Amino acid sequence: MLLPIALLAVFPPPQTALERDVIAQINFARTQPREYAEWLREYRARFRGKVVRYPGNPSGLLTKEGTRAVDEAIDFLERQTPLPPIAFAPLLARAADDHVADQGPRGATGHLSRDGSDPRDRVQRRGGGAYVAEVITYGPPTGPEVVRQFIVDDAVPGRGHRKTVFAGEMRFAGVGCGTHRIYRTMCVVEFGRTETGAY
Repeated sequence: MLLPIALLAVFPPPQTALERDVIAQINFARTQPREYAEWLREYRARFRGKVVRYPGNPSGLLTKEGTRAVDEAIDFLERQTPLPPIAFAPLLARAADDHVADQGPRGATGHLSRDGSDPRDRVQRRGGGAYVAEVITYGPPTGPEVVRQFIVDDAVPGRGHRKTVFAGEMRFAGVGCGTHRIYRTMCVVEFGRTETGAY
């Protein structure tokens, strides 16, 4: 049963520590882009070729672009004007949870659910609007790793995830993270101009 929009503020979805940390890391990057760039410089120093090793991942992560994508992200952040922080939106979080529940057990990936619904459809089913943007990670198990993947956007043409995180008109977000059959962890972030995804 879906809760009416008015009750979502009273009974927000329970957030996990990971979901809270994803929002916190997004807000760190949006409000302090130059400080975030310094953090990325430390990450860059850990590369050997296209493999990066860092605490929590001593065996290393194989990237497709190596330091090129990191350097581009640093340059972007150095020029980025600070933005207001994202506010938590319970309705958007429920829509994000719906996608995790659909894909996680099946080991699926992408923005379409099993029934063909897209992010707008999922938010509208929850009683919201169609003005939303979605970003997803598969694999990263911590908030810093999730958001770093969005911002570096290794091997993503056009850097669409980065653009979404830094879209000034997006002021609200809901996060859903959970178990994924293949990648162990997945996180979905639904961004909206309003807390319900309405225009």
